[in-house]
Amino acid sequence: MKGSLKLWKKYAYIVLLIFIFAGMFDMRIALLATLCMIGPLVLALFGKGRFWCGNVCPRGSFYDNILAKISPKKQVPKFLKSNVFRLAVIIVMFYMFGTGIYKNWGNAYGIGMVFYRMIVITTLVGIVLGVFINGRTWCSFCPMGSIAAFITYFKKNTKTLAVSDSCVSCKLCEKKCSMGIVPYEYKGNALDNPDCIQCGQCITVCPKDAIK
Repeated sequence: MKGSLKLWKKYAYIVLLIFIFAGMFDMRIALLATLCMIGPLVLALFGKGRFWCGNVCPRGSFYDNILAKISPKKQVPKFLKSNVFRLAVIIVMFYMFGTGIYKNWGNAYGIGMVFYRMIVITTLVGIVLGVFINGRTWCSFCPMGSIAAFITYFKKNTKTLAVSDSCVSCKLCEKKCSMGIVPYEYKGNALDNPDCIQCGQCITVCPKDAIK
């Protein structure tokens, strides 16, 4: 199971590329994006936090495996991660999305165009931000990721990382985290930050194997 998940995380971005290419020929294909809208919320409701974002999302795979190679890996500006900004993004995008669906109700091609345009535009925004700031900058205020984080904040997360007392606060985990989380601050406790996408990057760089 772990092997399959690791393989998916590495190559899931191919699904995104196929989605964008195929959508140009038949917009109805874009309706599959519904899975990526519902998936993060379902896992969050089942106590898995933002596991989808760091392990299942094809766009997240693109950011980690492709965009990260050219990203300067800077800290994401705090205002982009603020609740006010994230809420504003959620309201604006859902308004535009809802309006588009309403205008095209009953027209599969029209609704597909709404989904397709949303995915392509937000992916391009994510690429631009990744080139200048951090590969996962978009994930800091992605509407579905933000809602999943809000759910995680109020619902006990049963799928978390934990930082043991053997942590020496070397700060390597902080430098590796694309979400701007500081794992070593959770020494002796569960890393229950609602924005942790459980990508496991902090685990791979920990010299003391203190993060599980």
